[in-house]
Amino acid sequence: MKRVVGVGGIFFKSPDPKRLQARYRDHLGLEVAEWGGVAFGLDEQLKTNPNAVVVWSPFAHDTSYFEPSTASFMINYRVEDLHALLKQLREEGCQVMDKVDESEYGKFGWVVDPDGNKLELWEPPPPATKS
Repeated sequence: MKRVVGVGGIFFKSPDPKRLQARYRDHLGLEVAEWGGVAFGLDEQLKTNPNAVVVWSPFAHDTSYFEPSTASFMINYRVEDLHALLKQLREEGCQVMDKVDESEYGKFGWVVDPDGNKLELWEPPPPATKS
């Protein structure tokens, strides 16, 4: 079974996400979307797989989304079969959080590494079929 197949996103806390978004936009040329982040993708990859992106997104410094971790960052890893991987990780004794979210954006699960960092695992939704 494949485990991680790519990085899906880099999320980090900021005391002022709006200020940071503007700084990255103005000085590094990031095209920050209305939702507050950037979705990087290779144009050629996106033609065949719209989920071939890496998201960059600052979060408010007081967000609870990274809990139980106290780290100021969280990395999202792209996976192919979230439920199978979470099952395998539990069997291997990893700290797997009970919650799994499923939406039009895909399936999300979380594990905590030995240093206490929360990692997000993301199984993207299947590409839309053209009719």
